[in-house]
Amino acid sequence: MIETPLGGPVPRYELARWREEFGILAGITVRGDPASPFDLGLGGQAPISEVLDRWSALRLAVPGFQGIVVSRQVHGTAVLWHSDVRSIAIHQGADGHATSTTGILLAVTAADCIPVYLVDPVRRFVALVHAGWRGVAGGILSAGLAAMRVRGSIVDNVLVHCGVGICGQCYEVGSEVFTGCGLAPPPEGRGPLDLRAVLIEQARALGVENVSTSPYCSRHDGGFFSHRGGADGRMAAYLGMVG
Repeated sequence: MIETPLGGPVPRYELARWREEFGILAGITVRGDPASPFDLGLGGQAPISEVLDRWSALRLAVPGFQGIVVSRQVHGTAVLWHSDVRSIAIHQGADGHATSTTGILLAVTAADCIPVYLVDPVRRFVALVHAGWRGVAGGILSAGLAAMRVRGSIVDNVLVHCGVGICGQCYEVGSEVFTGCGLAPPPEGRGPLDLRAVLIEQARALGVENVSTSPYCSRHDGGFFSHRGGADGRMAAYLGMVG
């Protein structure tokens, strides 16, 4: 499944199919104008006032959502549940968010790590998690799914999409990363690792059959922020149910 570029003041890609079929808004902001990148990083070099203005612009660009929730991420596995969010809510120390409330826009920031979108379109639950290698190793996908299942979601209904992030060819890592992700390291100790492929296998092991992945690489495809590619800044993946 492929994200479609959108025009307008906020540079972003969205999954048009989910909106048309399920009333689910799922997308990710991108760099935009090279002279004035649309950086949404909460702990970066850009003045926080400029960053918050961009978050406000994102909220205005997606009418029907009364609030956006995001967190200062720590590459952990905590997933927060949200029932009421107004304006822009910034939490600390979580790497995922979930809700069954229409009009709440969940968000995670990324610049190579994989945003993973989880949707139960039948029971109307959604979760969005930030999956770097530590999150993948720690089970962030399982935590996102559990946040929905404990409240009544059924795994047979769930769709998982592994979004824009670094591809396997561009992500060369050491043996500790392979081991952490449950894989045998290459004989030479370093090699390429496809985090989205690992996430797909994890999803299927958890009982999710409907899994898709973005074709875009944040490093070698143009227009994205990439930590490894030297493009400072953060994109924001977002997910919510349209009223």
